[in-house]
Amino acid sequence: MEQATIPRRIRPAYDTNLTLFLRRSRYFCLVVGVLALSYVGFVLVDATLYQAYQSRRFQRAPANSGVSIGAAEIHATPLPPPKVRTLRVPVEGTPLGRIDIRSVSLSAIILEGTANSTLRRAAGHVPGTPLPGQPGNVAIAGHRDTFFRTLRDIHTGDEITLTTLDGSYSYRVSSARVVDPEDTAVLDDSEESVLTLVTCYPFYFVGPAPKRFIVRAQWIAR
Repeated sequence: MEQATIPRRIRPAYDTNLTLFLRRSRYFCLVVGVLALSYVGFVLVDATLYQAYQSRRFQRAPANSGVSIGAAEIHATPLPPPKVRTLRVPVEGTPLGRIDIRSVSLSAIILEGTANSTLRRAAGHVPGTPLPGQPGNVAIAGHRDTFFRTLRDIHTGDEITLTTLDGSYSYRVSSARVVDPEDTAVLDDSEESVLTLVTCYPFYFVGPAPKRFIVRAQWIAR
């Protein structure tokens, strides 16, 4: 007695190709995800280590020492109180000091410039504005998802301290507002001694943020 043979179902070619495509797509997405997470991890670790290294150098450097830090030299000329402006133009990436806001647990080294490589590691002094401790409108920028994330909790009256090798300068927050990226008037110079902090907004926006969050603070005469 012959045994009946059950014919094997033959998969259509498009079904096989689709399965192969989905399998390869899954592996591709996995690799891309691992690479993206690795890059984010590298950026965070690099920024943390850089901040720790520059903080140690900053704390150990004596005032008016003229020590060489990074790509340029911080000279022995002391910064004046906010009355007389002096001219000194550091190069991109030069450490200038540190910003501290205790009320929101913010502490970060300030570098000269706002290039991506600079803001990835620190807060950045906006070129063309006065240096920390000089009269006028000192502008500091930072990423909303790293160093300036806690600015979302800042309030009027909070104190901000800029510390350099030449001295410490305190400011009190007078306002916080949201503006369009085209509103560059927030960076205009001022006859008063003020500090402007700039970051992107909203803080948890995914992708390029459509607004800017601006904190303005007035110099506190000691």
